[in-house]
Amino acid sequence: MPPMTRRAALSTLAVGAAGLALAPAAGAAPAGRITKAIPGADARIPVIGMGTWQTFNVGDDPALRAARTEVLATFLALGGGMVDSSPMYGSSQAVVGHARAALKGKAPLDRLVSADKIWTRDGDETVEQLDETARRWGVERFDVMQIHNLLAWPAHLETLRRLKAEGRVRYIGITTSHGRRHADLARIMAREPIDFVQLTYDITHREAEKRLLPLAAERGIAVIVNRPYDGGASVTRLKRSGAKVPPWAAEADIRDWPGFLLKWIVSHPAVTVAIPATTRVDHMRENMAAGYGRLPDAALRTRMAQHIASL
Repeated sequence: MPPMTRRAALSTLAVGAAGLALAPAAGAAPAGRITKAIPGADARIPVIGMGTWQTFNVGDDPALRAARTEVLATFLALGGGMVDSSPMYGSSQAVVGHARAALKGKAPLDRLVSADKIWTRDGDETVEQLDETARRWGVERFDVMQIHNLLAWPAHLETLRRLKAEGRVRYIGITTSHGRRHADLARIMAREPIDFVQLTYDITHREAEKRLLPLAAERGIAVIVNRPYDGGASVTRLKRSGAKVPPWAAEADIRDWPGFLLKWIVSHPAVTVAIPATTRVDHMRENMAAGYGRLPDAALRTRMAQHIASL
């Protein structure tokens, strides 16, 4: 792999000031950084995490792997916590592992909140796939292990409960995306003891507000939001429109459209963390800025949604 750029190296030196990504609830966080409690646990997590779908699927290309390492270094330097991946995401897990190895000794990797998924139709392959995923990441255990898109969920969930009891995973959960299978997910959330749920939610796709988010609050389930930019379409549309962020958004320390969209999501009381994905350091800096300052209150959230609908 080519040497890390000077900017990436400097970024890693700043990670020590970022504070704990998954810390005791009583612990101090850096000034202005927004964290939320994990329901039922004595821990908090930064509200802006990082996804790896498509963005980290770069194979063995040395230059692209170095670029993703710089993205991860920037994420950590700016106070990031959760990094989410899946066996479905091509080489993303291996690239995350490569970046972690490259940053060893330069970044507090023990503060990174590792989140991944089980993605196999064979309910007997849970442990085998978890072991392979851990090898790719270069970790001994995961903070969050989820069942990807409800695939063979009864068998996987039974095994994950056992692995949690054995200490091999810290939290367990189930995911969906693109607004699919909400009714099935709601039934699982209502009756099964899970710690996390991952779903799609953004300012123009609000189906999760009807049942899933209230149910998560009621049942004490942490919520990970995927596709917070609607696969990038929301930010692209707003930037190309030439529309300016309204001045009243400064009430929540919002300066740009990525911050507008992300802060609207993570200010929902039931949402714990959003995981935007990016290939670029400048976009990562925009994402992470949304994890600092003030969050919109209910009235401002309503105004923000109305504003987007009017554009």
